[in-house]
Amino acid sequence: MKKKKVNLRDIDTQEHAGEHSHDDGHNHSDPESVSKFKTYLPAIFSFVMLIAGIAIDYFDVFPFFKGWLRIGWYIVAYIPVGFPVIKEGWNSIKNGDFFTEFLLMSIATLGAFAIGEYPEGVAVMLFYAVGELFQSAAVNRAKSNIKALLDVRPNEALVYRDGDYVSVDPETVEIGEKIQVRVGEKVPLDGILLSEKGSFNTAALTGESKPDTLTKDKSVFAGSINLDGVIEIETTKEFKDSSIARILDLVQNATARKSKTELFIRKFARIYTPIVVFLAIGLTFIPYFIVADYVFQDWLYRALIFLVISCPCALVISIPLGYFGGLGAASRNGILFKGASFLDSMTKINTVVMDKTGTVTKAVFKIKEIKSISLEEKEFMKYLMAMEEQSTHPIAMAIMEYKAEGTDFEATGVSEVAGKGLKGTVNGKTVLVGNKTLMTSNGIEVPSETDAIIESIVMVSVDGYFAGYVTIADELKDDAHQAIKDIREAGISKIIMLSGDKDSITQQVAKELGIDWAKGGQLPEDKLNEVEQLQKQPDTKVAFIGDGINDAPVLATSDVGIAMGGLGSDVAIETADVIIQTDQPSKIAKAIRIGRSTRGIVWQNIGLAFGVKALVLVLGALGMATMWEAVFADVGVAILAILNAVRLQKMKWQ
Repeated sequence: MKKKKVNLRDIDTQEHAGEHSHDDGHNHSDPESVSKFKTYLPAIFSFVMLIAGIAIDYFDVFPFFKGWLRIGWYIVAYIPVGFPVIKEGWNSIKNGDFFTEFLLMSIATLGAFAIGEYPEGVAVMLFYAVGELFQSAAVNRAKSNIKALLDVRPNEALVYRDGDYVSVDPETVEIGEKIQVRVGEKVPLDGILLSEKGSFNTAALTGESKPDTLTKDKSVFAGSINLDGVIEIETTKEFKDSSIARILDLVQNATARKSKTELFIRKFARIYTPIVVFLAIGLTFIPYFIVADYVFQDWLYRALIFLVISCPCALVISIPLGYFGGLGAASRNGILFKGASFLDSMTKINTVVMDKTGTVTKAVFKIKEIKSISLEEKEFMKYLMAMEEQSTHPIAMAIMEYKAEGTDFEATGVSEVAGKGLKGTVNGKTVLVGNKTLMTSNGIEVPSETDAIIESIVMVSVDGYFAGYVTIADELKDDAHQAIKDIREAGISKIIMLSGDKDSITQQVAKELGIDWAKGGQLPEDKLNEVEQLQKQPDTKVAFIGDGINDAPVLATSDVGIAMGGLGSDVAIETADVIIQTDQPSKIAKAIRIGRSTRGIVWQNIGLAFGVKALVLVLGALGMATMWEAVFADVGVAILAILNAVRLQKMKWQ
């Protein structure tokens, strides 16, 4: 597992590409493209050599293409794909692991050369190499990339030393030093605010889009972004103990704890390979005691054919083909799986844990209710909008979206009361706009009904009288209700919400959506702890859905991490296993269904490959099959597997 936007896999490599690009009249190769070409070059070279050799053999256009020249041609074709496998097999033997698929492939293909079946030897190894490339690509997609975290980590701190502010590495700043943070910069270390007030974007820590206004002596956390004016902070922790460093550490540790899925073919080969090798040995020598006219060369030839037939090429190819079909089907439905293993993992999920803001809500503030007491609504909103027009706060922007006829009121002398709101004059009347504390501190009596309001509330007084209030809330996504319904229908037994927003709002959203259990006020480590506790319960597999940097640790440690890609942070996207590219939570159930269908297709392909392989093995042992028939059987199985996997593209996932 948002956007094209940009290829999610290349976010970290593309992000700073412009810093190094220049027009000097020369072509500059993309290192990643060059690396990929080098990876596939050996297989391409062997394929071209093999096809050319077979064509020369078949059409007999070069009479001199025989003897050592012909042998040498196929040896050259064999080496690029065969040598790495032989080398791997030899290293495995030195490490005490004798019966691997590398050994089997080496014996079988070298045996084909020994009996003069050169094209078959190259073809079988080429099939195997291509299958390994497919499988390797799937595994690489499954690796969580957390390089984007480097963009979150503050890279400098302005610390006051020797009578001036100097730029230093945050790791060199000591506790008790004074640092300066300019507008738009990240706070590099945890500390206490020395300035009278400050406004901070704390989304990196809480995931909530609403800015946090702090006053003097309040705690400020590293990773927050200063939104308003130059501020000064006295550090209270070293960088290694700061909030953002803890998030970095949590993600790294959680990623390390994620179990690595061992390739099925490698597990299978530990049993399959020794059986095949011993059967081939038996096929060579046992007939000596049974057959009257035993000829060693004939039975050796038959054993080598048996080994060639037993090569697991069809399995190596057919298994990833099924997964690629599932990955393609998911991609066409706006879902990105970062590897085939997560398609399997998705089928085992029985508990879904989700964030709130940006996951089931739009992360955009809107006016929910306007309550005017002493004025008509339009006049009330004119007073409010005249004041909020002077502010850049997100809540002010939400209020300014109100559509009223004629907003001709003008506010003068507007000043901010730190942590409380705004004070000014509109049409000659004193107007206060802010929270309850602002009202009561100015002697304004606030109706008791406001105490029960859960959402963010903006109160207004005009000339000393309480005029009314506006409630501001984040909107649910259009498909939020359908998403919860679909997840339940997909067989998920438990749905949980963990949010950095205040608990009362979290509980309200959870109740509205019919979520089983919810908890608000959660920091990154709190979410991580809750999920780890769930994972300790027997037979519990957890998928976590989030979108913020604060969700990265739990996205990494959950059995399946799912990130919202449209509005989600780069860190969440890079850390997650599955990306919902359209930001629609209803895609979650669809991802589960695609995973289950893919698993069914894969096991059908495995059964097909085993069935055909067993049949041809028996025919080979009886001397009724040649190596070309074995190769054809592998290709035939691969074609059938492709056709089977194509069904995933045609299925309806609504």
